[in-house]
Amino acid sequence: MANENLPSTVRNARVPQAFVGEDDTAQFVSISIGGQMFGIPVLLVHDVLGPQRITRIPLAPAEIAGSLNLRGRIVTAVHVRRRLGLEPLPADQKTMSIVVEHHGDLYSLIVDSVGEVLMLNLDNFEPHPPTMPSHIREISVGIYQLKDNLLVILDVSNLLDFIGQEHA
Repeated sequence: MANENLPSTVRNARVPQAFVGEDDTAQFVSISIGGQMFGIPVLLVHDVLGPQRITRIPLAPAEIAGSLNLRGRIVTAVHVRRRLGLEPLPADQKTMSIVVEHHGDLYSLIVDSVGEVLMLNLDNFEPHPPTMPSHIREISVGIYQLKDNLLVILDVSNLLDFIGQEHA
């Protein structure tokens, strides 16, 4: 049920009300993948990790890097670049991870880099432009035009919903 006090661009773009502050702002952790800046709602982020030892999972989809142990909990590591259809980074280039929860399980989203936390006014949130590729629209809810960059807001559920579909 949409909150009538929210800007129409937010109501129409599936931005969960839980991410909206009392002052019509939302905080996002900025990440970079293939030169594009993305944002993940800060309330979804459990941890930010540097390079980790990942154990490969046999027969897993190419997007699944493997699993890692995070304080006694098994976490599935996902190559976000592969999920977006991009080539993997060279093996000698360090990556970072954002740990999020999806359907009660933890996932480590392997990204090129992690930036800063941005507090953005929801009045500046916009729907996807018509020129945005469909594979990006499918895993995002909209955009913010920043001073020097376009920030694409990820829909973590849509990003991770592919897991298990191959065997369903």
